[in-house]
Amino acid sequence: MFEQISDRFDDIFRRLRGLGKITDTNIEDTSREIRRVLLEADVSLQVVRDFITHVKEKAEGTKVLKSIKPGEQFIKIIHDELIHVLGDESAALDLTKKPSIILMAGLQGSGKTTTCAKLAFRLKNEGKKVLLTAADVYRPAAIDQLKSLAKQIDVAVYDEGLGNPVSICANAVAKGKSDRFDVVILDTAGRLHVDGEMMNEIQEISETVSPHEILFVADSMTGQDAVISAKAFSEALPLTGTILTKLDGDARGGAAVSIRQVTGTPIKFAGVTEKMDGLEPFNPKQMADRIMGFGDVLSLVKKAEKLTDEKTIAKLEKKMRGNEFNLEDFQTQLKQLKKMGSLQQLIGMMPGMNRKLLKGMDMDDRQLSWTEAIINSMTLSERRHPHIINGSCRKRIARGSGRTLQEVNQLLKQFAHMQKMMKQFGKMKSRKMPMGQFMGIS
Repeated sequence: MFEQISDRFDDIFRRLRGLGKITDTNIEDTSREIRRVLLEADVSLQVVRDFITHVKEKAEGTKVLKSIKPGEQFIKIIHDELIHVLGDESAALDLTKKPSIILMAGLQGSGKTTTCAKLAFRLKNEGKKVLLTAADVYRPAAIDQLKSLAKQIDVAVYDEGLGNPVSICANAVAKGKSDRFDVVILDTAGRLHVDGEMMNEIQEISETVSPHEILFVADSMTGQDAVISAKAFSEALPLTGTILTKLDGDARGGAAVSIRQVTGTPIKFAGVTEKMDGLEPFNPKQMADRIMGFGDVLSLVKKAEKLTDEKTIAKLEKKMRGNEFNLEDFQTQLKQLKKMGSLQQLIGMMPGMNRKLLKGMDMDDRQLSWTEAIINSMTLSERRHPHIINGSCRKRIARGSGRTLQEVNQLLKQFAHMQKMMKQFGKMKSRKMPMGQFMGIS
């Protein structure tokens, strides 16, 4: 997501960084380029107009600071305005009532049912007792899908089969109150905003159960269609927020930039993977950083924190300082890296990475599995003492792993180089940055 728009911003920023001063001419030229980039990314025309107007006003009135290059100041103005368009600050759910009622609305195929389960899983992990409600009686197998997902995450489901959606939602809320649930999530049917009868139905549900949150679930890959639908739903319902799905997909990103401005309500969550833990709070600054190609270090650190702990980091640091890091430890790190996501996605989160250069690199995620296969074909002694691996051992390892002798040699050569670097790291003074801080734990 955002690869196309980020590449275009890269080109603009490269030219801006060389500016000796901010003038009316380069403000106009840059504004024209940004307008083109945003429109090509499927951002709403009105949002683009407002964005450009604000950027030009701030750039024209900016005071040039001696400590900051003019081009960098211009980039900051664009960055700050993009954060503002996306919502300035993260917005949390209103879960002060018990039970808190969350009504989920959206188009057909937006990923609403899966998002209901993801949200339930997230709230459950926060210590909430959650009740999912199967109120989509029109889509074939929708009820079965919700029940299947709920079983995976061990969350209760209220189900009356193919009944009246308004009654089902009302009864689910009553069940939530009587059984002391903290949150009741209503999975309503997907509906077209042009379908008057279906829109009347969800309005009736809203009026009947008085939800504390009404969230519009939008497929970010549908571009302007998502924005048009969001506007229609916001006019029909008192929306409190939006959830963007499929942000990990191959889309231009216009919906993410436009939807908050169009609805007047914050984006509260974003679906970043298909897994049940793939729903994250929407952070405008992080999203702006990603769109503008500044990386997303915070998300990268969070991914690492989920898979490691301070004891693991401390143990690894001790082995590195003592020059005891071996292929067995390297294998453990590979397994954790594979759990964090694709190499392309992880490297894309790092600030300063040249995406055009990355496109020319072989970022085959299978390489991790092939490397792991080579290590698995070694004996325990060979993993712990790689220096004992001679020529015949290398041939045996190649045959056992199904990889070439050249790949085995390359891995051992790279690991030997890594050990030299770690030996140097171990000689650093104790005042150097702790390994825990380096890995994002402390």
